[in-house]
Amino acid sequence: MKTAVIYARYSSDSQTEQSIDGQLRVCEEYAQKNNILILNTYIDRAMTGTNDNRPDFQRMIKDSSRKEWNYVICYKFDRFSRNKYETAIHKKALKDNGVKVVSATEFVPDTPEGIIFESMLEGYAEYYSAELSQKIRRGNNESRRKGNLTGGKIPYGYKNVDKKAVIIPEEADIVRYIYERYSIGVYVKDIISELNEKGLLHKGKPFVPNTVYSMLGNERYSGIYRHNGEVFDNIYPQIVPQETFDKVRAKVNANKFGKRSEHITYLLKDKIKCGYCGKSIIGDNGTAHNGERKYYYTCQGHKKKTTNCHKQSIRKDILEKIVLDSITEQIKKNNSLDFIVKGLMREQERQSQANIVLNLLVKEQRTTENSIANIMKAIENGGTSNTIMKRLRELEIRQEELERQILIEKSKTTVQLTEKQIREFYMQALSLEPKLLINYLIKQITLYDDKIEIQFNAPIKVSPDDESHRGFLFYSKTVKLSYKVPFRTNLIKYEFEIEMYV
Repeated sequence: MKTAVIYARYSSDSQTEQSIDGQLRVCEEYAQKNNILILNTYIDRAMTGTNDNRPDFQRMIKDSSRKEWNYVICYKFDRFSRNKYETAIHKKALKDNGVKVVSATEFVPDTPEGIIFESMLEGYAEYYSAELSQKIRRGNNESRRKGNLTGGKIPYGYKNVDKKAVIIPEEADIVRYIYERYSIGVYVKDIISELNEKGLLHKGKPFVPNTVYSMLGNERYSGIYRHNGEVFDNIYPQIVPQETFDKVRAKVNANKFGKRSEHITYLLKDKIKCGYCGKSIIGDNGTAHNGERKYYYTCQGHKKKTTNCHKQSIRKDILEKIVLDSITEQIKKNNSLDFIVKGLMREQERQSQANIVLNLLVKEQRTTENSIANIMKAIENGGTSNTIMKRLRELEIRQEELERQILIEKSKTTVQLTEKQIREFYMQALSLEPKLLINYLIKQITLYDDKIEIQFNAPIKVSPDDESHRGFLFYSKTVKLSYKVPFRTNLIKYEFEIEMYV
């Protein structure tokens, strides 16, 4: 029997446990209909889907290594993640453990069109999240310009009074004391000892170094608040004189050791393997004689000496440009986008005709109406206990919520994307998001010292005269396209042959 776990999430405090209950109910019904046994549930409450910093999500990914279940069932794909990069990484990790992510309300067929449609659903989820964030940012900026607080943690020394930052005099005195002592050279540990001797506490607890260092670096005490490059001087009343703050900042910066390492994204990660030993090609880096950092793709077998492979490392920027340029050219040349768009149009039509969410909501609405009718009969027969009246109120509230959700789902079915809109969305994604292009259109890249083989994983037009033939690129008719791209690596000039099997 097929087995699965359920992953559920809601993203803000304005949503409630009822949201989780609804997700679990729909996922359980999906499992029952498909003869799937649910073994466990993973739930993250009030956690955003734009990153993977979610406790139960991480636990689920880790637990998948035990290979005890076949599926992760989500209410919708955006519950799993709204970040397409992290989605691809974690789906790959689950896939390696024999686990597939499925949506209880968004049916995606196991076909080339299904793969692209799923990527588009995820793309729209991230687009929606970004658009919502943009609207929230605009509203918050307007509030900041009026001198209002817009949420977040209030620094020690202030309190929120009607969305205005107001100084707490006794705490402000402690902040100024810390700044003044540090500005004349007193060490943080000694400042803390002085505060402890005076019996002064930070929110009921003794001061600790991290707390003091955080206060010393907080520009709001000087009356300045920065957000996304914009400076606001009307939100936080000044506690520390500017001269003292500048002096302390200079001392703090001078005492810092080390710098944060630069985050580098390797676009071909998890998609590329060595053509000689079959090991993964991984991201690598080194320092040139002039101190400049250089980034490469290196064979894992060669780097860790687990094989006798002598595959040379290749510059990251050069290899990624070759791959992206080649993919884009091949897709456009064979009019593959036409097949992708047509497949999405067909899938959209099918989705609109089988709105699973709407069907489930209508079904629950009927059940709720029947339950209300039964309770009304009980009341007519003299049943007026507190338990019955409480249950009636709960059902009436749920009925109102169901009516609202049904109206929302019905409105969705009336909004259909045109072929032009889908094409524009996809072309924009291809041009602006190279990682998206690689994640969803490329099955595997095999790298040699003198050539690269790219295996696609999307429907394309194989023959210019055949409008109907399409399939996965790695098993459809093979057409070998070879051309040479000169580049230099390790001071040796190569003629790099590109082979694309379509």
